[in-house]
Amino acid sequence: MGDTAALKIPAGLLPRDGRFGAGPSKVRPEQIEALAQAGGSLLGTSHRQAPVRNLVGSIRNGLSDLFSAPEGYEVVLGVGGSTAFWDIASFGLVENKAQHLSFGEFGSKFAAATNKAPFLSASSIIKAEPGTRPQPVAEPGVDVYAWPQNETSTGVAAPVQRVQGADDGSLVLIDATSAAGGLDVDLAQSDVYYFAPQKNFASDGGLWLGMFSPAALERAARINAGDRWIPDFLNLQTAIDNSRLNQTYNTPSLSTLVTLNSQVQWLNTNGGLAFAAGRTAESAGRIYSWAEKSAVATPFVARPEDRSNVIATIDFDDSIDASAIAATLRANGVVDVEPYRKLGRNQLRIATFVAIEPDDVSALLNCIDYVIEHS
Repeated sequence: MGDTAALKIPAGLLPRDGRFGAGPSKVRPEQIEALAQAGGSLLGTSHRQAPVRNLVGSIRNGLSDLFSAPEGYEVVLGVGGSTAFWDIASFGLVENKAQHLSFGEFGSKFAAATNKAPFLSASSIIKAEPGTRPQPVAEPGVDVYAWPQNETSTGVAAPVQRVQGADDGSLVLIDATSAAGGLDVDLAQSDVYYFAPQKNFASDGGLWLGMFSPAALERAARINAGDRWIPDFLNLQTAIDNSRLNQTYNTPSLSTLVTLNSQVQWLNTNGGLAFAAGRTAESAGRIYSWAEKSAVATPFVARPEDRSNVIATIDFDDSIDASAIAATLRANGVVDVEPYRKLGRNQLRIATFVAIEPDDVSALLNCIDYVIEHS
């Protein structure tokens, strides 16, 4: 490819909204309107008073409805995002030993957290090459099985299901940070389905939320009642107790709560998780179909059943410079389609989160074709 930095893409080809990043996600205009409405009343007020607690209650109820939460499951939330939750779970959910599936950047980080914890046995870590995924294996002594439902760095999706033959009482923890609200799930197949709101929920980061089973709630209470030292900020039982009061242990970002609530209400009004999963599947399907027909592009994830519907990773052959395509798109207002930085591949990574219009995805593909044809 030649120099495409100055290439002007015709306005008629451009998507209406050019945000396709893997997080933070595109935010819908209606969420900004909700934030503006909250600006004169709710923002700048105490998070322990009724207006904000009612907002948190609306989020918790809305998520329970969205995920068709089974009897006894509770929505727990706290400050810090999914990164903080890995440490919280290491302190408050793993009794002795965890098994992790590591098939990308994010699964490996949780594995590192439990593996370094001095009060836990060495973790069992089952790895797979980027673009593929491993399977959990029942292992005596493992009391937590953990993996991402969607590996944001590579565009691989993994089933959410209990581990056959696992010890009685073992828990399944699913990192759903980029999956929740965009991929279908049966919550009964997991004990903690946790996520942050900056992906399909089109809000900001810095908050973690989890759908907790009764078994996970009991495990957290039992560990907390023992002799393990747990820092206050990372104390899961404290987060559970505060969540039951519709608040957080320390001050959350109220703007994050407002935009999150707006997105949850939008999803539920439009048909819930079936609507969301159908919409992301439509967008991702357009990308994979385009890549499979292309002479220069191919889906990075070889097995169709492993391909994510919320993160599509597309490789290009050596005649195409994917970084040049991304730079040209950025210069024309279409942003954040670069690959995950540590993967180091000649590819584009395109988010198809539920806030993104499928027709904008098609427009993006037309823009990529235009750049390739005119380079």
